[in-house]
Amino acid sequence: MSENMNTRTGRRRAKEQSKATPKKKKTGIFKKLLIAMVVFFTVLAVAGGITVFSMIATAPPLNEDRLMLAQSTEILDQHDASITLLEAVENRIYVNINDIPELVEDAFIAVEDVRFREHFGVDVRRMFGAVAANVTGGFGAEGASTITQQVVKNLFLSPEKTISRKVQEQYLAIKLEQQYSKNQILEMYLNAIYFGGGAYGVQQAAITYFSKENLEDLTIEDAALLAGLPQRPNHFNPLNNPEAAEKRRNTVIALMERHGKITSEEAQKARAVSVQDQLNPAKREASAYQAFIDQVITEVESLEGITTSDIFTAGLKIYTTLDPDAQTHVEKVLQTDEFITTYPSNEDFQAGVTLIDTATGQIKAIGNGRHQTGVQRGFSFATAKKQPGSTIKPVLDYGPAIEHLKWSTGKVIVDEPHTYSDGTEIRNHNRNYAGPVTMRKALADSLNIPAIKALQEVGLENARDFASTLGIPFEDNRIYEPYGIGGFTTGISTFDLAGSYAAFGNEGVYIEPHTVRKIEFPDGKVINMAPEPVVAMSDYTAFMISDMLKTVVTNGTGTHANIPNLPLAGKTGTTNFQREDREKYKIPDGGVPDVWFAGYTTRYTAAVWTGYDRKGEGNYLINNDRRLAQQIFKAIMEEVSRNIETPDFNQPDSVVRVGVERRTGLLPSPFTPQSEIVYEYFVKGTEPTRVSEAFQSIPKPSDFKVGYNEDADQIILTWGYPSNQKGAVTFNIMQSIDDGGFEPIYTTKDMQHIITSPTPGATYRFQVIAIADEDPSIKSDPAQGEVKIPVIEIEEPIEEEPEQPIEPPVDEDEELPIDLIPEPEPDPEDDEETATSASTTVREEDDEEEEN
Repeated sequence: MSENMNTRTGRRRAKEQSKATPKKKKTGIFKKLLIAMVVFFTVLAVAGGITVFSMIATAPPLNEDRLMLAQSTEILDQHDASITLLEAVENRIYVNINDIPELVEDAFIAVEDVRFREHFGVDVRRMFGAVAANVTGGFGAEGASTITQQVVKNLFLSPEKTISRKVQEQYLAIKLEQQYSKNQILEMYLNAIYFGGGAYGVQQAAITYFSKENLEDLTIEDAALLAGLPQRPNHFNPLNNPEAAEKRRNTVIALMERHGKITSEEAQKARAVSVQDQLNPAKREASAYQAFIDQVITEVESLEGITTSDIFTAGLKIYTTLDPDAQTHVEKVLQTDEFITTYPSNEDFQAGVTLIDTATGQIKAIGNGRHQTGVQRGFSFATAKKQPGSTIKPVLDYGPAIEHLKWSTGKVIVDEPHTYSDGTEIRNHNRNYAGPVTMRKALADSLNIPAIKALQEVGLENARDFASTLGIPFEDNRIYEPYGIGGFTTGISTFDLAGSYAAFGNEGVYIEPHTVRKIEFPDGKVINMAPEPVVAMSDYTAFMISDMLKTVVTNGTGTHANIPNLPLAGKTGTTNFQREDREKYKIPDGGVPDVWFAGYTTRYTAAVWTGYDRKGEGNYLINNDRRLAQQIFKAIMEEVSRNIETPDFNQPDSVVRVGVERRTGLLPSPFTPQSEIVYEYFVKGTEPTRVSEAFQSIPKPSDFKVGYNEDADQIILTWGYPSNQKGAVTFNIMQSIDDGGFEPIYTTKDMQHIITSPTPGATYRFQVIAIADEDPSIKSDPAQGEVKIPVIEIEEPIEEEPEQPIEPPVDEDEELPIDLIPEPEPDPEDDEETATSASTTVREEDDEEEEN
């Protein structure tokens, strides 16, 4: 029995021991894990504490001088010479907190930091909300900066979004709250922040936008508008973007109502006032180089982490690309009559210019308009988007064709009736067809049909990608066939065009145009702003386009921009009015809305736009006005190229120059078959191995003479032609008056033509083109001539005075008979001339270029 008991007891004890053993094991594991976790979090806390301590240790001290006024930013030119400070007495008026109405304080506190008077420098409640947003959106997705933090960030720290800067910002904010009262901190904030329009500090902002020197005069809507600006001063600037400004203002009004700063009735009344009715901007003279400085600010504020307020208050040094001499000259060319005396008297006429260094992409000068506006960050015609006309052809048509299809400069394209893919007819500027022409000739004469044929053959996607790499913007990345002759939806700017053309002059390397080289912060940190070069095309494409564009300025539509002894390439561009605008604003034939010229050397590139800033009667370019873009370009390029060596465009090893025999004459025909050697450029390996007979032409009229017979008041045209070929051709006579477009006026088999009663003082230009009777698509090159009709002043005949009869002497006291007293002559009436002004800027697909 006992043995059994012992057996049961032994089994029970054995069972208890077997259960106790694993428990002891589990307890040991948990203890180890707990110890490991304690050690880990202790190490983590220590490491975090050390990291935070090191961040705090490197924080700058709270300098009292900086707290009273933000540090001004210095702008330096291309030689690192200081040109201006982005801070001046007229841009800031320091105001004491006691002179700032409670309404203004409430507006800023409601939108920027509603618990400003409760927290200790850091709003913990708001910070946790921002942490949650940053976990889902990434660090920096949402900020939790209080007004105190914004003060220390703007005055002591760099604007970069890093954990280190954020820790320092919070630490310094707490210190600032310990040393200064809430009112003092709010005073610092309201005097330091930037409000756009060149104004920083709430007092200067009130003057800039409302012309109110007394802050007590600000209404609820005024205070709300100002309080909404610091978040994005440029975007919410009511002078430039009133719709966005009003939406932001109403947001601030809603917050003021929510937090009990104003009543619902007051909020409703304030929202009912439009921003336009609020504004009464003060005029202020723009500083030197203002057009350039405006672009500098735009580039810097586009950087991640840098606000517009930082630019004006953070004590930056901005090293720019500005050439002060070039900038001064560009402004003189545009804004005075010193270099160009034929600017229209119409005040709506405008022009925009961008001048860049071809090899570096550095912008050297900017012309933002014809007139000094007196407004900082005002509208710039250098960056305005306009339809580019035929200036786009090298970028979107012929450049891609050479790059992808390896076309030569002598590629023959037939200029003939042609349509877009949807069946819409394409027209040339002169409404004629030139027949088979080389790519060089088509570009020089700015023919539309060969350009669209090139675009269609290379493909829209290839063309778009090629142009995009050169900085040409496409809305929604879409392209349509009319783009090939400049019919863009939204257009491009002189910045865009100058950048793309510079790549051709820089052997195919594109560098985005820029005004800022580097930025230096007060703590010594430097940000390099120079864009990275991009190989945008093959060197053979760049060279062959450049060589063809040289022909444009020597023997094409751009001869008014030609500068003797300067290797120069360039292209004209003209747009058309839409039919409804032409009828509505009574635009005459030859009147156009936009005229461009873009060109480059190996040193400099410039793009020029001319036109009008609004639609209206009288707002169009015609006759000599259509030469202004070329004249502006020439006046600028001549000056910047003076006294420097400008090498010609370098022919790369990938290009060969080949003499090709061009057959002239038709077979069978009465013409004597002839040939000539024409030299063109080919991509190496694609040059022809046999004579090309694809291009056929006939001799042009010879010995063309244009004279004016004063006695008969006639213009007489005469010319010659090979005697054995006269009967096989018909002569087409084209006429242009005062540099208007050429139009056909007569067709004849004779070799002379007479024009009667021409307009006195007008300049008549003529072309005579031989057209083969067997095949009218085959034409000669034009013979050209011109004559200016004199203004003949007809002198009035001098009437001889009749002999006066000898009169008997008269006593001094005797009166003369009334009929002998001469009557006084009446004063002539003054003639007054009145001028009306209006304007227009609408684009059409077809390009109307000038012909020489």
